[in-house]
Amino acid sequence: MTGYLTTHVLDTARGCPAAGLAITLYAIDGDTRRKLAEVTTNDDGRTDSPILPAEEFATGTYELVFRAGDYLRATGQDGDAPLFLDEIPIRFGMSDAAAHYHVPLLLSPFSYSTYRGS
Repeated sequence: MTGYLTTHVLDTARGCPAAGLAITLYAIDGDTRRKLAEVTTNDDGRTDSPILPAEEFATGTYELVFRAGDYLRATGQDGDAPLFLDEIPIRFGMSDAAAHYHVPLLLSPFSYSTYRGS
């Protein structure tokens, strides 16, 4: 079995999936950041397929950048400018070549959290 990477975003302020949120995945190698994928969450707050599928999976350091500001503006949660949260980068490592890595984001206008999901 080959590993793969998935993500999803939940809007904890509104109590629903964060649909329409743009996410970019980068591979990190030292000071170099290489863009691998750019996706948008569906109505369930998930991507339609793994953001890093098995056929492209490799162990290493990665970064997901969640475009929270665009989502918050689109849903009327932007408040005063500048936004407290705009782009949210999450840098993480994947060391098991056969594992499913899941990196969710729980989002509100003034806070976020993440964890290694299943």
